[in-house]
Amino acid sequence: MSNPFTIAFGKKPGKFVSRPIQTNNIIEDFTSETPASYVYMLTGVRGSGKTVMMTSIAREFSSMKDWVVLELNPARDLLEGLAARLYDQKQLQHLFLEAKINLTSFGIGVSIEGALPVADIEVAVSRMLKALDKHNKRVLITIDEVTNTENMRIFVSAFQIFLRQDLPVFLLMTGLYENIYELQNVDNLTFLYRAPKVFLEPLNYSAIRSAYQKVFDIDNEEAGHMADIVKGYPFAFQLLGYLYWNERSYNSLEDIMPEFDQYLSEYVYEKIWSEMSATDHEVAYAIASENNIAIKDLRQKIENMSSEKLSVYRERLKRKGILDTATYGHLSFLLPRFDEFVKNMR
Repeated sequence: MSNPFTIAFGKKPGKFVSRPIQTNNIIEDFTSETPASYVYMLTGVRGSGKTVMMTSIAREFSSMKDWVVLELNPARDLLEGLAARLYDQKQLQHLFLEAKINLTSFGIGVSIEGALPVADIEVAVSRMLKALDKHNKRVLITIDEVTNTENMRIFVSAFQIFLRQDLPVFLLMTGLYENIYELQNVDNLTFLYRAPKVFLEPLNYSAIRSAYQKVFDIDNEEAGHMADIVKGYPFAFQLLGYLYWNERSYNSLEDIMPEFDQYLSEYVYEKIWSEMSATDHEVAYAIASENNIAIKDLRQKIENMSSEKLSVYRERLKRKGILDTATYGHLSFLLPRFDEFVKNMR
């Protein structure tokens, strides 16, 4: 049997812990007669499982009758990409031909007798969606790792128009908190503020322990120790399982930790660190110096930082998925062994 765990980002592993409540909430909303929202944004720190969750939801919709699921590349022209992907669905082409939608101006499809080529891509997509609506089709669009680019701004603006036209289109996006925050602050895209943002919390401890126990046929104590190490962080869950599967000749889990730390650093933490500001770093250094540090002690360790300023950075790092603020008056890192990484960055 091959290793059921993977350290490849975005690929659905053979063994993973699902998020049934958040997943079902999105599916139930999109499939209801009167959806509360037509847009959901999945956000969390790198390695938190955003892409895997989006892919899992997309597969659910792909199995449903009358749903069309399309993944778009955010680095390309998204409206042209949407038109091309829609036309590429063999079961839909006859609907566009019946509606006499001539897309040859964009290098899509064939010329239609008696129908002039559509000159504007937004108009073309709107007409295609109207053709699908007549046949009770719904379209789910997924976009991974969105950023505030011209392509995204144009697409989201058009999507807002499609919603006002009551077209059957839904959008599921993933992105880092700061990238989603920047995109939704564009003047004409503030409707994204109202779109639900699903912050991916740590995975369920019991589910992780059970998964390790079943895969490795180990006792509850050993599986619990492994669950304690990964702290609910999806990439760490995969990584520790991956290493444990390949290196079971080790005498103990502690023997795996150097390699575990190296993978975390090179695959995730160095990138997270590079995206943090100098002040973020100072806050992180102070937190790393003492496990579960009291906020009053943290302020003493960081010179000239007011409580108001600290609150700003506390909330910022929490939104990024780095800080655990669950214990009142105290702060610690949400990410496993991130304190060790931070200490080594001095």
